[in-house]
Amino acid sequence: MNRQAELPDLWTDQANAQKILKQRESLHHSIQRIQNLEASLNNSLDILELAEQEGELDLVKEAEDTLNVLVHQAQRLQLETLLSGEADNNDCFIEINAGAGGTEAQDWAQILARMYSRWAETRKYKLEILDENSGEEAGVKSITFKVMGHQAYGWLKTESGVHRLVRISPFDANARRHTSFASVWVYPVIDQSIEVEVEEKDLRIDTYRASGAGGQHVNKTESAIRITHNPTGIVVQCQNDRSQHRNRAQAMDMLKARLYELELRKREEKLNAQTASKTDIGWGHQIRSYVLQPYQMVKDNRTGIERGNAHGVLDGDIDIFLEAALAQRIGDKEG
Repeated sequence: MNRQAELPDLWTDQANAQKILKQRESLHHSIQRIQNLEASLNNSLDILELAEQEGELDLVKEAEDTLNVLVHQAQRLQLETLLSGEADNNDCFIEINAGAGGTEAQDWAQILARMYSRWAETRKYKLEILDENSGEEAGVKSITFKVMGHQAYGWLKTESGVHRLVRISPFDANARRHTSFASVWVYPVIDQSIEVEVEEKDLRIDTYRASGAGGQHVNKTESAIRITHNPTGIVVQCQNDRSQHRNRAQAMDMLKARLYELELRKREEKLNAQTASKTDIGWGHQIRSYVLQPYQMVKDNRTGIERGNAHGVLDGDIDIFLEAALAQRIGDKEG
């Protein structure tokens, strides 16, 4: 890979050059993490051996705890080496839409957005909100943001689907239990090495006034852009910039990403077990349930993984679900 990157005629084909450099960067990142893990492992083993010889029980316990953490990190790295999908190394877009149920579902959509935001923070990924449609009383009707970091799409791609919440409603004066739904859609950011053809005749482009939290207008001009791709029915929108031109460019990037992700899923339909278009947000289409009352439980319907600390999960601790879904998907592929 280094030899290819150092060839004098590398940039005669810019798309191929970018692909090679991106692959090299990804390999360098993986090798560095493996080397760091190996160094930490050797250091912990040395400390453990010395502590056992000296009879330092507290130090032995500390070294054993560190080794357990390193085992988990090694398992995680093993999974990451299997993230070899065409777009797994890319950044990604996450789109969340509230289901039926008004304020309840809209609040749930915002809770999910915070969950992914907190998860991204723990990984030191960057996050940029591209579009947000505020709820009537609380929460959001829809929100789209971009997650930027190594293998962001690879880790989050299995989150697409319907998420179900059961709780005592904070908006119900009678404190009744409510069930809410929201859909999550994850698709990769595509780079310049990937060409997606979009014809203008297939597009419907609408402009509207961008609105902020509480329905306040970001500006008084129609700078927000909504693009509908008529052949597929895919709709994207962007309002994060005051410039209509920049919003349109970002929306086009999002549309191309959606079309590319659609093609990826068509190629891997059996593997992904996903449909080519969004399903109804309601019963029977859930990938995960989050129960806050009468007990706490988060259960993934695909892998069977359960966690009792629902609030911890909603605070971004979702790695166990991501890892299990990814491992299952890789197992299906190998099978």
